[in-house]
Parts: sequence; structure tokens; C-alpha cells
Amino acid sequence: MRMKPHTAQDKKLADDECMLRAWHAWHAEELAEALAGPHRQVLEPLVQLLETLDLHSSKALLDYIRAQDWNAIDAQTKLVVLHEINSAITKLRVRNGMAPIDDALWGERATAFQLIRLIIVPINGKPAAGRLSGQSDVQRRML
Repeated sequence: MRMKPHTAQDKKLADDECMLRAWHAWHAEELAEALAGPHRQVLEPLVQLLETLDLHSSKALLDYIRAQDWNAIDAQTKLVVLHEINSAITKLRVRNGMAPIDDALWGERATAFQLIRLIIVPINGKPAAGRLSGQSDVQRRML
């Protein structure tokens, strides 16, 4: 049995916890729908790869992402994919004592996630570059 919050701060914490659970449940539903949809042949191996992600997996993850035809995949599925990749990388970084997010700034080598995002959802139809300045070298930082 759950106790009722006594203070405004307790109520806010309880409300926030409830919202977070609902948000996680919604994302789980979105993933389940995507895995049951027409692009499951792309998503199933990706989810398996994300479950085994480690700090040295950026090349394998990028290779898998590059091998897919993202033009054939609908926008909603792409958003689910980006969310799952972002979540997996964030959890990996935190588990290894790193900041959850460490995106490169303009002119720096792009992170693996930044490259992945640009492959899946290119800006103005242009493929991902290795640096955020638009240079074509394919250098990248670890996850």
C-alpha cells in the first residue's frame, strides 16, 4: 500500500515519478509497435546490438546503421530508433563513469551518436560528415 504524500514537495516527487513511469511505458509501447511493424528486420538486430553495447562498439554500430536503407523507413520508426540508440549510449556512458551526454561542438570530431543521427535523418539530404563543420573526414569520438 502506498502512502499519501504529506507535503507539496512529496506530492511533486510522487507526480514526477508517475510521469516518468508513464514516459518509460510509452517508449516501451513505441518500441514494441516498431518491432511488430514492417521494419522489424532492421530493428531486431539493432536492438540486439544495443543490448551488448560497450565502449568499443561504435564502429560496429555505425557499420550497421550505414548498411540500412533509411529512406525506406518511416519517420516514426526512425524516431524510435534514435531514442533507443540514445538511451543505450547514455546508459553505457553513465555505467562507465562518464557524463551521460558529451556531444561535440562545431568543428570538433562528431560523436558516434551525432553521426548516426545524421545518417538516419540527414540535414538537407546530405550524408553525415565526420566533423560538425561539414568536412568529409570520418573521424569520430567514442560513444
